[in-house]
Amino acid sequence: MNVTHSINSNPLDLTIIHNIISHQMQLSLSEEAIAKIEKCRAYLDDKMTAMSTPIYGINTGFGALYNVKIKGENLQKLQENLVMSHACGTGEEVPKEIVKLMLLLKIQSLSYGHSGVQLVTVNRLIDFYNNDIFPVVYEQGSLGASGDLSPLAHLALPLIGLGEVDYKGERISGEELLNQFGWEKINLQSKEGLALLNGTQFMSAYGIHSLLKAHKLSYLADLIGALSLEAFDGRVEPFNELVHLVRPHRGQLKTAERIREFLEESELIAQEKQHVQDPYSFRCMPQVHGATKDTIRFVTKTFLTEINSVTDNPNVFVDEDEIISGGNFHGQPLALTLDYLSIAMSELANISERRIYQLVSGHRHLPPFLVSNPGLNSGFMIPQYTAASVVSQNKQLATPASIDSIESSNGQEDHVSMGANGATKARRVVDNVQTVLGIELFTASQALSFGKGKSSPFLESFVQSFREEVALVDEDRVMHNSMIQSSQFIDSLVIDSEELF
Repeated sequence: MNVTHSINSNPLDLTIIHNIISHQMQLSLSEEAIAKIEKCRAYLDDKMTAMSTPIYGINTGFGALYNVKIKGENLQKLQENLVMSHACGTGEEVPKEIVKLMLLLKIQSLSYGHSGVQLVTVNRLIDFYNNDIFPVVYEQGSLGASGDLSPLAHLALPLIGLGEVDYKGERISGEELLNQFGWEKINLQSKEGLALLNGTQFMSAYGIHSLLKAHKLSYLADLIGALSLEAFDGRVEPFNELVHLVRPHRGQLKTAERIREFLEESELIAQEKQHVQDPYSFRCMPQVHGATKDTIRFVTKTFLTEINSVTDNPNVFVDEDEIISGGNFHGQPLALTLDYLSIAMSELANISERRIYQLVSGHRHLPPFLVSNPGLNSGFMIPQYTAASVVSQNKQLATPASIDSIESSNGQEDHVSMGANGATKARRVVDNVQTVLGIELFTASQALSFGKGKSSPFLESFVQSFREEVALVDEDRVMHNSMIQSSQFIDSLVIDSEELF
């Protein structure tokens, strides 16, 4: 039996979202949320009956057409036209797991009762979520202001029997979906199209997806980095708590503490060393990994505020008897933090590649390229090339999107965040970090086999699990396959949420 998560006034956090995803929970609306949605819709209906003055997006055109008044009999058509005309996405399709997050976050935002949607509309979105119905959405088309208009239009099209969805591995039309489930199309009422399209759920879904992965990779960077330290016959002194208490950045302290725990009872780390210092990529892991941790923490705080907010326009305040047109759809808070996340995560890959380079360079007790008969065998020469290539691409992807803005809607929307481009870039950066850490794990586990003595029980157990998936390299083989298996091993690891968040 599926567990159900009730949408209510309690805020979402990463642990809750992680549990919803990992346990494949169903969604339902709490009585509190239902009451808020119905109260807001009834207020808006009464307001439309009682007054004839223009209210932006409710009985007017949109964007630069805000001054065009729309007659009452055309209000449903106005909202449907909005959804259809704004469905202008292009590029690659948004992955299903991110579309599902978009649905969750849109439902959450509409549940607060400030958007004026019908209860039936929110319930249909919940039906999509619970039945794994994934509207086909495209990556390109949002400027990250006025909301994620184009991708959210594609998300909304199946509500009115248009667009396409992926359902049970098949691509079907919105009309066919309605027929399969015996549903009527949603007759969008005043304001509803705008409520569905305004909002930051495209940026937010990509950001939450990337953050969930970033927290995991941050943990694994410490773990794999500790393994590389052992393989390189590194020193433990740089991780002494005293060093970090005199420069007490939170992430730095956490990284040093975690690496010390990974190394507990290690024979290798306790051995007498012939060298006084290690290269920065080993010695400065607390400082570099820690700075990324602090960035992830800041970005997480921003995103949790966002996903527990109302981000459409105008906002309806029933108790205050106000309908206010503002700019909560503007993605600037997300755009800046997505760029920050990309920069910080790219540094995890950057320092990881430097450790790979050190491990294959024939230093300390290690053979060149970590293989017998170097020359006849190239060994781990080219995995380092690949890591360098990916790291270089990350540097390009980490160029900020938020510093750009292009005027749109005939000058009415004259500053945009470009956060949507920042969001898709951030996901690619995070995926690239997993690739590089996979190569480091592949390399470090090989290098560790040349050591004399054992690592800590924890790290030895970790390497043993890895060896069940990826064998040692005795002589040259197709390394691509092992690199893919290494990345998949990282992806499959389940880490307790208390360690992550």
